[in-house]
Amino acid sequence: MSAHDIRSAVRPDPDQPLVDIADYVVDYQIDSKEAYDTARYMLLDSLATAMMAMKFPECVKHLGPVVPGATLPGGARVPGTSHELDPMQAAFAIGTQIRWLDFNDTWLAAEWGHPSDNLGSILAVGDYLGRKAEREGGHALSVRDVLGYAIKAHEIQGCYALLNSFNRVGQDHVILVRLASTAVATAMLGGDKEQITTAVSHSWIDNGALRTYRHAPNTGPRKSWAAGDACRRAVTHAINAVYRGVVGYPSALSAKTWGFYDVAFKGKPFEFERPFGSYVMENVLFKISYPAEFHAQTAVECAMKLHAEVADRLDQIERIAIETQEAGCRIIDKTGPLANYADRDHCIQYMVAVPLIFGRLVASDYNDDVAADPRIDALRDKMTVVENPQFTRDYFDPAKRYIGNSVQVFFKDGSSTEKVSIDYPIGHRKRRAEGIPVLLRKFEAAMRDHLPAHQVKAIMAAVEDPARLDAMPLHQFLGLFTL
Repeated sequence: MSAHDIRSAVRPDPDQPLVDIADYVVDYQIDSKEAYDTARYMLLDSLATAMMAMKFPECVKHLGPVVPGATLPGGARVPGTSHELDPMQAAFAIGTQIRWLDFNDTWLAAEWGHPSDNLGSILAVGDYLGRKAEREGGHALSVRDVLGYAIKAHEIQGCYALLNSFNRVGQDHVILVRLASTAVATAMLGGDKEQITTAVSHSWIDNGALRTYRHAPNTGPRKSWAAGDACRRAVTHAINAVYRGVVGYPSALSAKTWGFYDVAFKGKPFEFERPFGSYVMENVLFKISYPAEFHAQTAVECAMKLHAEVADRLDQIERIAIETQEAGCRIIDKTGPLANYADRDHCIQYMVAVPLIFGRLVASDYNDDVAADPRIDALRDKMTVVENPQFTRDYFDPAKRYIGNSVQVFFKDGSSTEKVSIDYPIGHRKRRAEGIPVLLRKFEAAMRDHLPAHQVKAIMAAVEDPARLDAMPLHQFLGLFTL
């Protein structure tokens, strides 16, 4: 009987995308030095953003047990804290830390997202398993092992994002965090291909979160813990598949009427540009200089170049012209009052105004005290945001994957600045040599800003030698971040 006959109880073979993920996670051998090197930097960058987030009480309040007292001595730890939690809640906490400031890595295509969000699940499960192995005399995962799982999580999330736009059907990109984290967490727990297929089927049956919290007029801080929520759900599916032996749903995608394609994707099957490998990690984008939504990163760089020329002439500005990609127009072009920091860090006008005025953009610039400066909204009111079709074409070109923006300021006397255009930010693969030293300074500064000096010294010694770091058991490395 056909899988599309809704009266038939014959259980079909698993949908091919489920099988492909399971085959990749179990069988694929990563042989790319560039992927591992980039993954190592990604780990440090993500831990830096996690430590930076500890300055924000709204983040910190999410990081403990789900209810007071629900701790797990010997469980998974949350970096920069003393919390020991079950791996599901730890995945939520770590994912929330990494994502809170919108300062971790990014992937842009038909769908966008932040593949290092998956570290919420990977680090929580890895730490839990490592501490368990230490108690029981088993084999603990090394940092190198975890980098391999991170490369695969990046690849799953990123390859799905290349041609499949979940945002156009109103779904948030964290659906792909849950998918990728479910697959690799199941493997980390010892799951075989059948169990990975089962867990992934449950991930799709969850459907997806709405993007309501990312867009005007409802933008709010849920977007800062949405990835943590996806990580927590992923670990739940992995544990259920490996430890509980739950039943899978082989046509979770393709089932007529009830499957994901018909319910949530307008009846369209997924499309894929390339087979799974290590492409995404090799090409991932780092947010190094500015905690800004990535479609605006180069706009911020443009504004920084113009700061010295316009800072003393703010009252003489007549208009400011911003050109961006189509995605930038659709996501971060906002007018009117901005309700909270989450509204502001997804507004390209705000992210251009602050560096024009102050010559900086840091996480605290989204806070209410800075936003109260009347010059910011005055400049926003003078801005126009339009799509530059060439920026859009370069954005989708797989050989470029640029994120271009331009900014030009016009004055009341008829003069103007030059039109400053930047195709790709410092975190782009084409600027790795320039960007990595800045990333490492970001990491060290974040450590020194939150952790005691003796711990910072131990951490910097551990990361100094890549081979030594790779060989280190993950739980010992994470122990360096525990208060």
